[in-house]
Amino acid sequence: MFASAPASSLHLSHAAFGTRRPRLARYRSSLASSSSSGAAPPPANANHHIQTLCANGRLARAAALLPGLPAPTQRTYESLLLAAARAGDAALAAAVHRRLEADPVFRSDPFLSTRLIESYAALGALPAARQVFDEAPEKSIFVWNALLKALALADHGDEALARLSDMGWLGVPVDSYSYTHGLKACIAVSASHAPASARVREVHAHAIRRGYALHTHVATTLIDCYAKLGIVSYAESVFAAMPERNVVSWSAMIGCYAKNERPADAIELFKDMMASDPDLVPNSITIVSVMNACAGVNALGHGKLLHAYILRRGFHSLVSVLNALMAMYMRCGCLEDGRHIFNWIGHRRDVVSWNSLISGYGMHGFGREAIQVFEEMVQVGLSPSIITFISVLGACSHAGLVDEGKELFESMVDYSVKPRAEHYACMVDLLGRAGQLDEAVELIESMHIEPSPQVWGALLGACRIHGHVEYAEMACSHLFDLEPRNAGNYVLLADIYARAKLQNQVDVLKDLLEEHALEKVTGCSWIEVKKKLHSFTSVDNKNPPVEQLQALIGEFVAEMKNEGYVPDTGIVHYDIEEEEKERILLGHSEKLAVAFGLINTGSGEVIRITKNLRLCEDCHSVTKFISKFTEREIVVKDVNRFHHFRDGTCSCGDYW
Repeated sequence: MFASAPASSLHLSHAAFGTRRPRLARYRSSLASSSSSGAAPPPANANHHIQTLCANGRLARAAALLPGLPAPTQRTYESLLLAAARAGDAALAAAVHRRLEADPVFRSDPFLSTRLIESYAALGALPAARQVFDEAPEKSIFVWNALLKALALADHGDEALARLSDMGWLGVPVDSYSYTHGLKACIAVSASHAPASARVREVHAHAIRRGYALHTHVATTLIDCYAKLGIVSYAESVFAAMPERNVVSWSAMIGCYAKNERPADAIELFKDMMASDPDLVPNSITIVSVMNACAGVNALGHGKLLHAYILRRGFHSLVSVLNALMAMYMRCGCLEDGRHIFNWIGHRRDVVSWNSLISGYGMHGFGREAIQVFEEMVQVGLSPSIITFISVLGACSHAGLVDEGKELFESMVDYSVKPRAEHYACMVDLLGRAGQLDEAVELIESMHIEPSPQVWGALLGACRIHGHVEYAEMACSHLFDLEPRNAGNYVLLADIYARAKLQNQVDVLKDLLEEHALEKVTGCSWIEVKKKLHSFTSVDNKNPPVEQLQALIGEFVAEMKNEGYVPDTGIVHYDIEEEEKERILLGHSEKLAVAFGLINTGSGEVIRITKNLRLCEDCHSVTKFISKFTEREIVVKDVNRFHHFRDGTCSCGDYW
């Protein structure tokens, strides 16, 4: 409570005010004259003046006034440090640091130590941030947390976790932010000797014991960490247990599904979010995640609804949202709409905008158009990024542009982009698809870095296309060591053996799969009908709707057989009768999705399907026939690229 003022002080005479006015006028006059003459403002206003300069971005003037300031306030120091961090001015931060060290009033202030560490962290000056921490006389929890955050941001995760452990030994009471920074540090040390997942679970358990695991921002960070690690079930458990959720929490879980190949779940969760609380407004991160999910399952209807929402809410002012919108249209097969969004972004285009357009053309097999966009990007003065080269090399691979791809790969050095494993994988894929397997192997052997699973996987995929057993075995000898739990590599090699009539080797691989309890990824296809997603899996399903769909496909297959079609039963690795193998082929998920689309969409409507695996040769042949027989356009997006089926032909030219 404030003390009441004495009654006498409330009864000042008019004369009292009158005697002060001339003095006040003279003071204002002197202020005006000193300001007009360029002299420094009086000490009483100097702190406020520097704070105003910082707020207006006039840092040079603010820095010039600091040495002559007799008594900087805490607010002045803070304003200078925040402004230095925003402007990337390391010299100003260092000048403030020196002044603080000489200041008898504030040199021990933990608040300013915290701000100084945060500024150095933002400027990338980690050694200076460490120095401030080490020399801070009073290390409050805020000072500790500032250092933890600085270390995590700088990818010094091991050190951050060691400091977090020190807090326990020294009896420093951790708080929810300590755990948040510690969890981010776990991800930063993912390449160290201890797996990141084990570190995250350890910090998670510690947070549970201390009662912080359900704090909104700790739980949200946990969801984000588990999403990055691909442990979706743990993220789901954390999300389900949260007593309170904000838009960031919902966005983290939606993003988790979108990043981990569960786009349909991401879309459904977004619907739940919108229905849960009318006051819960999605932010740009939410919108981008849902847009990516729509692209993941070819959910064009949902994507168009989001487009309308973006326009209503004003999100179209954000380039990140427009980039995601453009990518959604292109990844749903609507190239012209995607190009329209790209043109709409105009002068605000960033490297992500260009990358999305290049990638979009590449996915649809328009390699030359992708190269043309790459050249336009360079002409407008934007430097290609690591992702740019992955996109354009991938476009060359899908279009069989071997010479152009080689030239682009060799040009990376001109843009100071050092080839990574992903770029080598693109080149191996490019050469391998074109049948130049010897050259692909030579490239792998000449790599300056250790070949990754992506590189060997690209070689294995090429061997499947061309039936090369020896190189396939070479690739798998490495893949079985690098990815011992990836059943897909065993299945691909078994397919190569089966086509080479090496049944004994097929049986050995099947035994290995059973021995190690490895299960191959189930084929799944999605189709959106009337803004509702439907999924189909390649499993033996006896329910009547699936039998009806198989019967419809069977009718098409019978017609095809009359024209010379022979089912490709070689991809069925079971020792069963041919008739039973043909029945299994009828149950492939993409065939079921096509049949469902034919039954449930109107004449002339485009059927859009997404599959989580590579489109098999038999489904490719059957879909070509159906497109001609029904006079329907069918767009199928598999794990590699788009296939536009029209009039019995495919846009890929049977090159995929």
